[in-house]
Amino acid sequence: MTEQDPFEPPPVTVIWPDGQTQNGVLHARHQVPGNWLFLVAVTLWHANENGLVEPVVYRTWVEAPAHVRPVEGASYDSVPARKLPPSAPPLPVSDPGRPRGWVLQRLPSPAPARPGPARPGPARGILHAPDCTEAPRDVPTLSLNTALDTADKPGTLLCTLCSAAGELDPLLRGFDHIQDD
Repeated sequence: MTEQDPFEPPPVTVIWPDGQTQNGVLHARHQVPGNWLFLVAVTLWHANENGLVEPVVYRTWVEAPAHVRPVEGASYDSVPARKLPPSAPPLPVSDPGRPRGWVLQRLPSPAPARPGPARPGPARGILHAPDCTEAPRDVPTLSLNTALDTADKPGTLLCTLCSAAGELDPLLRGFDHIQDD
């Protein structure tokens, strides 16, 4: 897109797990084996640090078509879409029988040098496969969508000792960067 033609995300209807619907916008589409994930944004209400309620935009990956519907008359031609190549390599999994999901190892935040809001900085968390030797125990298991949302946040790293980096990185960045050996 150029500065004269910025991307304007088209509207979609987001379907919440309890069946309620909400208006949102569509930012991106990624094809994964056997499915599509859509990056949608919705406006939700949030109580800020002063206790005031304010709207915030929340972006998340949802499965299509189970959790998102097109809006009649909207065009989705300009929405970035990453399709699997016809000969897409299977997702690299260290052990196909491994426990499903992902776990987040939270890292301690460095103490701020001076009072004020937190600033972006070094890694704040590492995503692991649940059976990784470096993964924390007794933490909730994250779904694929939640793991992708978490991995997309600044300060989150993907473990390279287990299958986390090999499985999640292609879903976040597409398969274009993978070279055939």
